[in-house]
Amino acid sequence: MSRYRLSPTPAQVSALSEHCGHARYMWNLAVEQHSYWRPGRKSAPGFAEQCRQLTEARSECDWLRAGSIIVQQQALKDFARAMANFFGGTHRRPAWRKRGQSEGFRIVAVKTGDVRRLSRNVGEVRVPKVGWVRFRWSRAVPDGVKSYRVTRDRAGRWFVAFAAVPEPIPAPGTGQIVGVDRGVVVTVALSTGEMGRVPTLGDGERARLSRLLRKLARARRESVRRGKVMASIARLRARETDRRRDWIEKTSSELARRFDVIGVEDLNIGGMTRSATGTLETPGRNVRQKAGLNRGILTAGWGRLAERLEAKAPGRVVKVGPAFTSQTCNACRHVARKSRESQALFRCVACGHQDNADVNAAKNIRDIAAGLAVNARGGDRGAGPVKCEPQRDLLLMR
Repeated sequence: MSRYRLSPTPAQVSALSEHCGHARYMWNLAVEQHSYWRPGRKSAPGFAEQCRQLTEARSECDWLRAGSIIVQQQALKDFARAMANFFGGTHRRPAWRKRGQSEGFRIVAVKTGDVRRLSRNVGEVRVPKVGWVRFRWSRAVPDGVKSYRVTRDRAGRWFVAFAAVPEPIPAPGTGQIVGVDRGVVVTVALSTGEMGRVPTLGDGERARLSRLLRKLARARRESVRRGKVMASIARLRARETDRRRDWIEKTSSELARRFDVIGVEDLNIGGMTRSATGTLETPGRNVRQKAGLNRGILTAGWGRLAERLEAKAPGRVVKVGPAFTSQTCNACRHVARKSRESQALFRCVACGHQDNADVNAAKNIRDIAAGLAVNARGGDRGAGPVKCEPQRDLLLMR
């Protein structure tokens, strides 16, 4: 998806918000319908049946009839896809949507003339029931756009994302293989010895965020003051998110251009960031420490980095099992937990080899990825991501 910043007028903001309300309303109706299903009952209505019900509802409800049927139907289509992902085991069950969170809608059947360029930095897109809405032409719009999605973040910014499959970055052809170790203190450590950290808020921005959070705790609910404080917090959060996304895009592009094969750990990020609160019968331990670690993992953007690497370098990303990669000496292959003396220092208890702990892990990931790139699937590097158990391969490489 190629995303651009929208610049709607106040009247267009009202119309776009109305579309978001229609999409949210249809989504929540579909969630309510499926919440009544129980084993033994008749199955919940599918997309086709819900579209027929939508036609009847539009004939009886002036508010729905005044909106765009494309927006309302595509909200049901998005819900049907979300349910398919849920039953496929790749996503969680679709939940209720709240006003101000996950706001947006999708438009399909876009024609060639519905997107046009006005000047060097300004373009326009035609939105049903809204008209021409301007956006910043920060880069070329993909050819043959058939659909787009309009979204609004918590900071009140509007975006349009055109659906298009980007061209992958070609491999350099040098035969170089790199291992990528992801962490919290050091976001990315490469087997070449390079390190990178995701940019976050500065000291002044973090201090201001703390003041705003304290101010929010004192504000009365549903008050104007509370709304203004929440908007200020949202703008700071959005600034941090933009920096993280920009860093991930630049880092993934650089890795795809420099290396033929990229090895990353196959991490279960959802399980790693699960809350440790527990239940009343079995309460968790070190809950606050675990919550801090979860925030650090999510702030580092581990999942998005791997996702963007696979999109930009398809068939060249090798996923390896994470077990023992941080406890194995890259020089003698000895596995020992005590070899990692601290977060940054690795000193092998067997041979005395010393290295940065994250770089040592990245080198182990590189070695496993190198073996898989040659041997897996008959030596075909274009076969896609593959997985393995690193302990077995490390023993074989002795």
